[in-house]
Amino acid sequence: MSDLIQYFREKQLKQSSEQIMKGRCPYCSMQCSMELIEEHIIQRKRFKVKPNKQDPTSEGRLCIKGLQAHQHAINGERVKYPLYKIDGEWVRISWDLALEMIAEQFSSLQQEYGSDSIGVYGGGSLTNEEAYLLGKFARVGLKTKYIDYNGRFCMSAAASAANATFGIDRGMTNQLTEIADAKCIILAGTNIAECQPTIMPYFRKAKKNGAFIIAIDPRETATTKFADLHIKVKPGTDANLAMGMLKVLVDEKYCDETFIAERTKGFEPVLDQVNQVSVATIAKQCGITSDEIRVAARHYGQAETGMIFTARGVEQHANGYQTVRHFLNLVLATGKIGKHACGYGAVTGQGNGQGGREHGQKADQLPGYRSIENETDRKYIADIWGVDESELPRKGVSAYELIEKIDREEIKALFLMGSNPVVSSPNAVFVEKALEKLDFLVVVDMFISETARMADLILPTTSYLEDEGTMTNLEGRVVYRHAERKAPKEVKHDWQIVCELAKSLGKDHYFTYEKVEDIFNELRQASKGGTADYFGITYDRVKNGGVFWPCPDSSHQGTLRLFEKSFHTTDGRAQFHIGHELIRSEKATKKYPLILTTGRLMEHYLTGVQTRRSQELIERSKEPFVEIHPQTALEYNIENDTLVRIESKRGSVIVKSKVTESIREDTLFAPFHWGDFQCINRVTNPALDPVCRMPEFKVSSVKISPVQPVKEKVAQESVVIS
Repeated sequence: MSDLIQYFREKQLKQSSEQIMKGRCPYCSMQCSMELIEEHIIQRKRFKVKPNKQDPTSEGRLCIKGLQAHQHAINGERVKYPLYKIDGEWVRISWDLALEMIAEQFSSLQQEYGSDSIGVYGGGSLTNEEAYLLGKFARVGLKTKYIDYNGRFCMSAAASAANATFGIDRGMTNQLTEIADAKCIILAGTNIAECQPTIMPYFRKAKKNGAFIIAIDPRETATTKFADLHIKVKPGTDANLAMGMLKVLVDEKYCDETFIAERTKGFEPVLDQVNQVSVATIAKQCGITSDEIRVAARHYGQAETGMIFTARGVEQHANGYQTVRHFLNLVLATGKIGKHACGYGAVTGQGNGQGGREHGQKADQLPGYRSIENETDRKYIADIWGVDESELPRKGVSAYELIEKIDREEIKALFLMGSNPVVSSPNAVFVEKALEKLDFLVVVDMFISETARMADLILPTTSYLEDEGTMTNLEGRVVYRHAERKAPKEVKHDWQIVCELAKSLGKDHYFTYEKVEDIFNELRQASKGGTADYFGITYDRVKNGGVFWPCPDSSHQGTLRLFEKSFHTTDGRAQFHIGHELIRSEKATKKYPLILTTGRLMEHYLTGVQTRRSQELIERSKEPFVEIHPQTALEYNIENDTLVRIESKRGSVIVKSKVTESIREDTLFAPFHWGDFQCINRVTNPALDPVCRMPEFKVSSVKISPVQPVKEKVAQESVVIS
């Protein structure tokens, strides 16, 4: 008997195997690295995830999403070959036919309507190489000016504000490790405890070291509970709050006059404005107390070191650019920048939100953060790409405006990669109707997302476990992403799809890359001398812990801390901003008496295309909800955990109620990770920031009502009829 057992054990071992693959989480901007262990035991597969203890950013941590990230990559719903829609049904076709059809459709439409009749829509989760290549493909392969990406909805307010203030936009001005020594930290509109959990230990270290932490948010979150002071500000009034804090800093003489005189400009007009405002008036506008403003300002002003972090809560507004600039005024006024544990950070949301916006996906941008309207920049990039400068298109429009162009039928076809605008855009009902007008929609995705469902053609792409490349994390550290898992047979990398499509269009001589590193080396050259200079960064260097940009040459260690000696402006000085007390673009009315704000959950990422296909994650958070204060719920006859309808003048959505005291009485909160009738962006406000074109996601006037069960509704109608 023992011999028989031994025989079966030996047979089982022979039939078992183990593959250890290095990878990097595809979700938030921390870009935590890990090892995925794939075990094959007879006919079964088992996966284990181990965080990388040597990772200099995550320090060996993974959150719940990172631990389950592999689940969507192995999900059986993945698209594994090109799909063409015939009479509403998906039909499998070959790659050759798919590429031929795209080339034929695009060429035919451009011949009839011009080069700009084709639009390109990218994503902030693409690798640096693929983001760069998509921008080049739009301008060289298609010669269209209409390209933008979903990062417009993420980082545009902070990016434009940082560029205007400092002359450069890198998510964080300092390394994460410096947070531990900051004595006062302001977290404005960021719920890092749930959105970027692996960053939290840095803030815990700071608190242990005596830091005073201020959280600004209209709702109570895991982050606000961690803070020493929670300012429960009315949505859309953050700029007013920052102005009130500056008023206190000036009046109580917490400003660094030497720093202001030597390293900044434009303070006098700001000072004149501050002298005309009242802290009491601002407190009333923000729905908070004057004491809260004073306590926050004093702690920040008195602290020897301090840092301010902003995120979507203060940025996703039609005045997001100005709001961030008001917070940057606080940084400049106190001189808390360019020194150890003193700086600013825009907490990037998407996996490659930083790198994705640096190398050409934005409508007005060329690689290296160059401007597509600047003649010198155009000439430099044209030479790199081997085209005449006159052949490069000029700037296009932002992501939402691109949809408006489609609605007006100025754009006839769309090539979409790494995004799901039917769910992620504001005024989503309008977006869906606009996309229905396209003559031809091509979507590159791993799954049939809500947008892919509308496509004429879907092209299958690889997952993060299969697609090699570089990413730029929230610190500005360029890191390497291993791709050691074999892709499904007919699935291609994004960069391969772009190159093969360029070949079908007769532009293959501009896209002669044999491997992804070849693209990065061209990116390095294209970024040389630009604001986002990657020239000194090589694959060998990024594989060894990563390199901070700017990095102008191979002997440069990378810029760990920005602005130690000067800013990146022409005169080396940072620019103060004069603005006005900002009024929300949409106010509560008699018909729509409540303000809706939106945000993320720990378990999900963006539109949920990936995380809703992770069994563990969807089990933890199965459906969306709306947070409503008990007093408000009582007023509108809403019980906890029941279906409610949220309506704005743009559309409606049905979700379950979550009655909680964590939200302001005048405010509702809902997550944005679901589509169809549960898509909260069906009601959100598409008003755009005049500078950065960021939509007003965070302030939408709405009404709320209980959804009556069908039987009850019929019974009521019967009584009325009788």
